[in-house]
Parts: sequence; C-alpha cells; structure tokens
Amino acid sequence: MWYGTSFPQSINLVGTLYTDNKSKTLREKISVKFTPRIAPSPNSKNNKPVPKMVPASINKVPPPLLLPAKSAKEVNTISKYFQNQKPSNDKSKDGPKPSKSYAQASKNNVSTAEVLKIKKTFPTLNVAKIDQVNNIVNGTSKPKPRIQTTTKGLLRKQVIIPMSKDNVDAFIKNLSLHVSNINRQFRNAKSEILVDYIRAEPLDITMVTNKVAQSLDLILIDQYVKNSSDVNALQVEEPRLPKSKSYLKTIGIPYYPHTNSQERLTSSDIESILKQNQIFDNVLLASKPRVIKVLSKSDMSIVWIDIWDVQSGTNTKMLINRCFNVGKYIATIRGANMNPGVSQCKNCWKWGHTTFSCRIQGSKCVKCNGPHKSENHREFGWCCKANDKINPPRLETKKGDPCSHTFKCLNCHGDHQADSNACPFWWHHFNREWQMKKYSEICENRLKSIRSEGNTAN
Repeated sequence: MWYGTSFPQSINLVGTLYTDNKSKTLREKISVKFTPRIAPSPNSKNNKPVPKMVPASINKVPPPLLLPAKSAKEVNTISKYFQNQKPSNDKSKDGPKPSKSYAQASKNNVSTAEVLKIKKTFPTLNVAKIDQVNNIVNGTSKPKPRIQTTTKGLLRKQVIIPMSKDNVDAFIKNLSLHVSNINRQFRNAKSEILVDYIRAEPLDITMVTNKVAQSLDLILIDQYVKNSSDVNALQVEEPRLPKSKSYLKTIGIPYYPHTNSQERLTSSDIESILKQNQIFDNVLLASKPRVIKVLSKSDMSIVWIDIWDVQSGTNTKMLINRCFNVGKYIATIRGANMNPGVSQCKNCWKWGHTTFSCRIQGSKCVKCNGPHKSENHREFGWCCKANDKINPPRLETKKGDPCSHTFKCLNCHGDHQADSNACPFWWHHFNREWQMKKYSEICENRLKSIRSEGNTAN
C-alpha cells in the first residue's frame, strides 16, 4: 500500500514496471509508470483518450503587433541612426554585437517611435545628442555627480603638534634626543607605541609612530613637549591625530561690511565672526578663511572655509545649509567640491608631488636653486660669495647679514623665491592642467634653446 498517493486503476505498477523497453533508464521507467493518466472514455474508438476541449482563444497565441507603414525617408533615417551607433561592449565569446539594422530596430515599437519623434523635432542633432535626449525622456540618464566635500585624511600613525615657527626652529635642533626621551617615557608607561622619527613643518611638529596613538599617549606627548626647555608652552597647542579636511563656502556676506566705508572683508574678520557663533563651537579651522568677490562689480562675497573633519563628514553634515547672522545680513553655509590643490615639494620646490615622493638626490635651495638646504643659503649660496672674474665684480656678503641679492624662481624664472605667492604657479595651484601645460612649455623652450646653441656651435 502506498500512503499519501492515489493512482488510477488503469496503471499496472507490478506487471509493467520492468517490462517496458521503450525507456532507457530506471528513472525514466519510474517517471512514466508513476505519472497519472486519464481513463479512456467508453465511447472512444480503439480506447484512445479523448483530448480535453480547450477554447480556441487560449490555444492561439496573439499575433505580434505590426508597425504602421513607413515611408522610405523614415526607413533611411532609422537605418542611419542605428548604423552610426557604436557596437555594444559585450564581452561574450562571440565578440561584440554589431549595430542594429532597421529590421532589428523595428522589433521594438516604443524605442523606434521615440527616436523618430526626436529626429523629427530636432533634425540637426547627431547620434550622440539623440541618445542623450532619449535617455532623459526614458529616465535612464546618468544622475548629477555628487559634490565631494571631504578628503581622505593622512595615515593615522602620526601625531601632529601645532606650534609657532620660533618653537619649531628651537625644537628641531635636538630631534634625535627628543625621540629617545619620548620613547623612554612610553616604555615607563608600558605603552605599545614608539616614535620612529620627527618631521618639522612650518607651523607644526609631526611625530611618526609605529602604531596609532591613544588618548593616554597623546597626554604623554603633550606633557613632554610643553615641559621641554626648548619651546614656549603658551605657543604650543594640544597634540592631535591626523584628520580629514572638508571644504565649505559661505554666501550672503557683503564684501564691504561697514556702511559708508570701502574697507574690505578680511580673513581675521571671518575668524572673529565664527568664534562668536555657537554653531562653530566644536569646529576647528584647517586654514585661514579666503574671501573673494562674487563678481568684479558686485558688493557681495564668497567665503571659503576649510575645517578639520572625519572621513564620514560629520562636521560637514552638521553645518551644511545652516544660517547665521553677520550684522544685519544672513549668511548661508554650502558644501564646496573638494579641491586640495597641487602640492609643492619642500625638497626640490617643484609643483605636482609631495616631499616624501621626491626622487632627486639631495636638496635644492628655495632662494637660488642651489644644491643645498634653504637654511644654509648664506654659507653655500653662490650669490653671497665673492667673484672677481665677472664685470662688475661681486663682493662677499658680510657674516651675519642676510642675503640681499635677487632671487630666481626655478619654476617660472621670476625674481622671487620658489614658494612665493607672487609666482604664477602659486596663483594656479588649484589648476593642475595649467601647471602641467606650463611645465611642458618650459621644457619645449629649453630644448629649442639647446638645439639652437648646438647648431650655432657647429
């Protein structure tokens, strides 16, 4: 007895299970014998089963919709459009699929009709523009790119200690001694981090560590630096880990804030305004605010503000679209597309790469482009040494006196230092394309001069 299964009486399970030779495998035999069958009707001839009557409307498949008749001009228009389309980037074994013909395009009534409408409405558009309009109509166009306001921060295995320039100059005199003393304090406190080396920047000291520093490690570093006899503790800020930088802009502030006065809005005015406002209480500025005019004949300004943030942009999300008062005016904070600008190497003083990725051997002077450090320009600079062979002869600069000679920028060859804000490269340090184009022009001019000198020598 088979439980849970009922079979018709016309199926003989025992006698015909292994006697049917039409099926090749046992699985096929079982599937054939266990399939329910319809009992034959007594009125049918030769005991053949009578097929079930099904309405004609169910069996018949509806014919495909036919396109309305088109003129020869419309056929040529569609054929040219689909023939001019680029083949799809199909990475199948058979290779990319060819462009559609009129017959293939006619299978899709909707797309062909839309293309015809666009072509009739705008007869001067090319294939790319028709695709763009068609995508916009169908809602398949690419979305507007989002503004990225926050950059990725530096490696967090380092500690940044902001301080004044005088403190930086005094602290870097005994860097190896400071590294050993700080590591001794870490060992005594049973900390797992160690300082590998210390790097000096114009307005801060960076301690590179083997691991990410914790809050207790930052306290130890703060105590050591402020208790050091080389620095003034009042001009040293608290150590912090590297953070990301977010870019914001503020609109609605007048360029001339004082009535009946032509005094311009300055960065210090913006800093004092931000300190007085409660929405900027937990926000640290990454650099001084920059004030520009909206237009040459406008009296309103745009203030660019860079703040320290985390990679998720928590501070930025808190500030965007918020308003605050600037006198009787209402200023609004907007997000700005991140543009950290082109970095300038502090080793060779070229634009386009950082100091740690510089590949030259040695260093160059920012003043005279000589093969020495900038702080040693007075001792090694050629302009400060005596030379009797030139006309007029050059006298040696007295000891203790600064260099009074004209500097030569190695980037634009102007009469200023390589890091001066009077350099055109500094004006365009947010435009990488301009700098690359300018460098290529300088290289071409140099090659032409070398070739011309070689031809005259021959």
